[in-house]
Amino acid sequence: MVTADAYATCLRLARSHYENFPVASWLMPKAARPHIAAIYAFARIADDFADEGTRLPTERFALLDDWQLRLNDAEAGRVVESGTYEHDAVFVALADTLRLFRDDAVGATPYMLLSDLLSAFRQDVTTTRYETWTDVLDYCRRSANPVGRLVLLVTRQSSPPAAAQSDAVCTALQLTNFWQDFGVDWSRGRLYLPLETVRRHGADVADLDRGVWSAEWRAAVRDVAERTQSLFMEGRGVADRVDGRLRWELRATWLGGVRILDRIVEADYDVLHARPTLTRRDAPGLLLDTVTWRRQA
Repeated sequence: MVTADAYATCLRLARSHYENFPVASWLMPKAARPHIAAIYAFARIADDFADEGTRLPTERFALLDDWQLRLNDAEAGRVVESGTYEHDAVFVALADTLRLFRDDAVGATPYMLLSDLLSAFRQDVTTTRYETWTDVLDYCRRSANPVGRLVLLVTRQSSPPAAAQSDAVCTALQLTNFWQDFGVDWSRGRLYLPLETVRRHGADVADLDRGVWSAEWRAAVRDVAERTQSLFMEGRGVADRVDGRLRWELRATWLGGVRILDRIVEADYDVLHARPTLTRRDAPGLLLDTVTWRRQA
């Protein structure tokens, strides 16, 4: 398979499944888009493997184990054909991306970051509760932070300060998504809000099954939302450390995440009965804030 064709396949996959990953955005540097698409395609398919769906946990683990083995081969410069064109294309492109950006790594190579993603997907198969805030942050370290670091790597704008600030923003974005999807996750048997926080505020999980949003649950969500806001502020400067189109992408991403967190506050922290979202009406304000962005002091 020709490498250019493999990247094209990854771009088509990315654009057909566009979510929060900045693959199709015109704000991303053009030269980086194929590499980001290869990374996204790898992660998107692995995430599908881990998804509850109709597969048994043993089947999901087997698929993720095979994905890890194929990642190992790609890191070693080998591409083993599986007979599934889309999957083979992912690893042809990914092997090239791993080769090109291995030496630019800050703290962790692309291979290590992608392996972290797979470890988080494996955790999703069986883990539905988190005891402590530290446990949740560790999950975010592997499920969200690699995304930001990989974007910095493939745009060749990584540095220790940028990586640290990117980690803070990516963790904040992941946490915001948890609080945003609180009701949906609970309906699927998942709770990302740490149990230590639930107990500290005296919240009762039985209330959630009854559809009761108590003052205790409101206080628990306020607690984690304030921690999330602090992480956004800690990482805000990453948009000032990069240049070119990536600067605009990171500004818009940061502002969008903060705006969703604002929606949670505006809903008085009731994330059980409604899912706070952004709408088209938010677009003009986000665009203006992106253009008039001010550097942190």
